[in-house]
Amino acid sequence: MNRAKAITKYVRISPRKARLAAGLIRGLTVSEASIQLDYSQLKGGRLLKKTLDSAVANGENEKDMRREDMRVIEVRIDEGPTLKRAKPRNRGGRHPIMKRTSHFTVVVGEA
Repeated sequence: MNRAKAITKYVRISPRKARLAAGLIRGLTVSEASIQLDYSQLKGGRLLKKTLDSAVANGENEKDMRREDMRVIEVRIDEGPTLKRAKPRNRGGRHPIMKRTSHFTVVVGEA
């Protein structure tokens, strides 16, 4: 079974929010997954679509797979490094702000 993979790293979205978009496309054909992400209003959907398109292009160019036969086999959203920032509070205190990042991995293969 042929498989093609694409990885996008250091995406500035919280993994928890990105996993909502990933749940929409697990196990779907590539065309259905693309439509799902196009019409979803999630920021993670827009970012994940780029990774999905890259995985499809990798499959077409490197593995000679046809787009019609491809299916989303695996979608993984891993946690990347967190940018730590602070917001000033009263009496000289501070409140931490965690700007989380994600790593996207999309694997497509022939059904």
